[in-house]
Order: sequence, then structure tokens, then C-alpha cells
Amino acid sequence: MKIKDIVVEDFVNYHKASMFIITAFCSFKCDKESGKMVCQNSSLAHQPTLTIDDERIISMYISNPITEALCFGGLEPLDQFDEVVALISRFRKVSNDPIIIYTGYTEDEVASKMAVLAAFSNIIIKFGRFIPDQPHHIDPLLGVELASPNQYAKRLEDMKYESKCE
Repeated sequence: MKIKDIVVEDFVNYHKASMFIITAFCSFKCDKESGKMVCQNSSLAHQPTLTIDDERIISMYISNPITEALCFGGLEPLDQFDEVVALISRFRKVSNDPIIIYTGYTEDEVASKMAVLAAFSNIIIKFGRFIPDQPHHIDPLLGVELASPNQYAKRLEDMKYESKCE
């Protein structure tokens, strides 16, 4: 999988200790829609892109007694959807721990991708672009502060997507 980095023990993006995978690509839709550079993660785009084997990521996760969830974010995980699905598929063979995907897309924009992810259990999606100068709020599902009121998390099982594989 192509990544920018991995935070082996992250306590910021979920209410449980997580392994945070910083994905490698983004179309910077938040910047484009706001008409200015607002992305707090834009500096990641200039970091070297690393390639790490899915099995290595899973081994790092499984061997750490602290982590209780796998989290994708940083840039835009759904912009490298096939790689994310491949890792989730392999991860599900060894763990049913929560998987959290931070996306700046809306539910409507990624409905077909959610239908693919619906084949997996225990997936949480954080939807919504960052909008500057908005009040922050604590998301009850994630248990962390999100940067604008249009951002929210949902369990994929609670959404009405017919599971399908691509």
C-alpha cells in the first residue's frame, strides 16, 4: 500500500488506541470548494510516498497489545480505494477490530464505494469536508473532536447499502 506514514499508537482520531495509516493521495477538494488553502494536512502531500506491504501493516497491528482499531486518514483514503479495500480484506482475516475511514467526501459522492465496503463488518466512516471558521464538535461515535459541523461518523452496518464486491 502507498502511504505517507503510520502512527503505530494514535490517540487522536478515535476513542480507542488506534494504528493510524496516513494515506498518500488527495484531490484537495476542501481547498477547491473554500477557494483558499485550508487543508491542515496539505504538507503531507510533499512528504515522500512509501510503499509498505499489507502483511507488514497487519503484523505491526497484531503485535501491538495497545491498539484496538485501525484508522485511515491523513490525506484521502478513498482516493486510493482499491488499496484500502485490499488491506481491509486481509485485515479482516485476522481481526474484527473497528476500522475507521476518515473521508472528506459526502455520503452521496461515495455511495458505490460504501456498497463495496458494506461487505466488511465493523467499519466506521467519518464523512464531510473541512469547512474553515466553523464550530468544532465532539462526534459521539468517534469520541473525538471534528473540525466542522458537517463532519460526522456512521457505522456502515447502520447505513442502507446493499453489499457488493467490485
